[in-house]
Amino acid sequence: MPPSDCQNFSNDVFTAYGLPEDLQIGSNTRGNHPASIDRPVQDPEWDAPSSRGYTVSRHMINEPPTDKPFKIIMMGAGAAGIDFIHHATKELQGLDIVCYDKNPEVGGTWYENRYPGCACDVPSVGYTFPWKANPNWTNFYSGAREIWEYMKAIVDEEGMMKYIQLNTTVIGATWNETKSKWIVKLEKKTLVEDDGSVIEWEEECDLLLNGLGFLNAWKWPEIPGIQSFRGDLFHTANYKEGFDLKGKRVAVIGSGSSGVQVVASVYSDVSELYTWVRSPTWITAAFGQQFAGKDGRNFDYTQEQKKEFARDPEKYHRYKKMIENELNKRFKLVLRNTRESDEANAFAFGEMTSKLKSKPHLMGVMIPKDFNVACRRPTPGNGYLEALTGPKTTVFTESIKAITPTGIVDSATGTEYPVDVIICATGFDTSYKPRFPITGLDPNVTLAEKYPKHPSSYLGIGVDGFPNYFTYSGPFTPIAQGSVLPIITHLTKNFIEVINHMRRQHIRRLSPKKSVVEDFVEHADTFLKRTCWADPCPSWFKQGTKTGPIVMWPGSRLAYFEALRKPHFEDYEIEYWSKNRWGFLGNGFVDFEFSDKGDITWYLDKLSGREDWENGVPFNKDPMEFAGIAQGALPNVQTNGKANGVA
Repeated sequence: MPPSDCQNFSNDVFTAYGLPEDLQIGSNTRGNHPASIDRPVQDPEWDAPSSRGYTVSRHMINEPPTDKPFKIIMMGAGAAGIDFIHHATKELQGLDIVCYDKNPEVGGTWYENRYPGCACDVPSVGYTFPWKANPNWTNFYSGAREIWEYMKAIVDEEGMMKYIQLNTTVIGATWNETKSKWIVKLEKKTLVEDDGSVIEWEEECDLLLNGLGFLNAWKWPEIPGIQSFRGDLFHTANYKEGFDLKGKRVAVIGSGSSGVQVVASVYSDVSELYTWVRSPTWITAAFGQQFAGKDGRNFDYTQEQKKEFARDPEKYHRYKKMIENELNKRFKLVLRNTRESDEANAFAFGEMTSKLKSKPHLMGVMIPKDFNVACRRPTPGNGYLEALTGPKTTVFTESIKAITPTGIVDSATGTEYPVDVIICATGFDTSYKPRFPITGLDPNVTLAEKYPKHPSSYLGIGVDGFPNYFTYSGPFTPIAQGSVLPIITHLTKNFIEVINHMRRQHIRRLSPKKSVVEDFVEHADTFLKRTCWADPCPSWFKQGTKTGPIVMWPGSRLAYFEALRKPHFEDYEIEYWSKNRWGFLGNGFVDFEFSDKGDITWYLDKLSGREDWENGVPFNKDPMEFAGIAQGALPNVQTNGKANGVA
């Protein structure tokens, strides 16, 4: 039936049944057809409630509640905040997103940490977001400033600052069950410098995202007299970038990863170097050492190499995959009594004994005897052991007795050593406890108090009793395995699916079930006994203790990606806005039934990859012509749409 006949037929029907000509009925048909409308028909009688007061909503399936705007507050404008804004602004519609960060700039850890030698232990090509390659890295292992510049450039290129508010600290968050919203307390420093005044206010949001990271609460060492020191006192997380150490007497306190980097970096500049090594630790090469320079050392990419990477993205992508492929095999060395673990131990032992042979007494102090290399995240140490054995270095193996206004007193001999600069590489609070109070469904229990002895979570992303709250770095995330940026992107994609699901199904709140959290933690605890992480070494993975509960992901990084591929909504306690959980079905239509671009025959298989119908049927074409069928090719069919003898 041609369009003109269809119009006449419709007019006859309207006249015969006395229907108003402007009555709206549902169809995806375009053109002058009377069913070409924006919304389905709605009769007032259909609003009649059920016996318990339930009414059918007028919305269509996949339509979020128009009377309930959805706001997300992201805490932190580091890697997680940047990744979420990138994806959310492309994949979430009609939301209000605001990101708060305490610093005056974006970048999180890479903005804060600018100490000498601060660099990533993962190859540069792998320390990028999966969606944003960077062919212009200067070195195989990039320094802190260049990583920060990479992130800052993304923020500027994508115009993210309209979603970000800096110099603003979250100081509290409380779930309001009546409103089904988080009440977030914020604090912002005034623009007047050094007056010490702040502005405090509260904001509401429907979903709270914690992207504050893991290494954001640094701590001073507990040493008598530390604040009496009249020289220059720094923590690695608050170092004055560009500070000149040439010719100075420098003390470096701490022998973890940041301390190792500082000692190796400053040795050539200082006149005297003092450092303390009180516990054994494996000093290894960084991730991807076989692709690095000689002896696993860093190297500079040439201008020709960078131009080639930029000119041939496919070649650069293959290079990245080659390195990433090797890193993804490393989980095997985390397992006890494996060939990979034994080989890693033997290699590290050989390197350390060779480089410490000029100071053999350090071998007994430094080389571990009762834990494997993988007991904690590897401590890359190119140049560190050489600095320890250098003529300008004094290594102490006992604790510091005190710090005076002019130097440091060794506890073994009571001798004071004058120094000009003290650099504290003493780490961070790794307890997984939030730095501010967060209360969920139980207003009397904060998140820090929820699991005081054993930090717990659901897949590292949420906690029972804390609805509409997700975190990027909770207990049991795989922070020990390679670059964190692909992990962040997988988390973001999972969160976005959850958010879309919440809005489409009109979910008021959701949180992991307590039984699910308990089952997951039981599985993790049981599994992790087989790993080197259970060895008696202090590490982040056990909140800085030797024997505390391990809160690493129980498996490889790839296994984590698989677990996050799709949200498991059966693991959540869910409450809906409607009295009826099926309220999201609304008026019985799907949103794309009333869209010019909707494919309402999506269930038909595509032929030879053709996607002509995905953008809607071009109704101005003859259907046979559109389908590519020549006239007479099919029996009893004419291309004007009429069969033989049938109008």
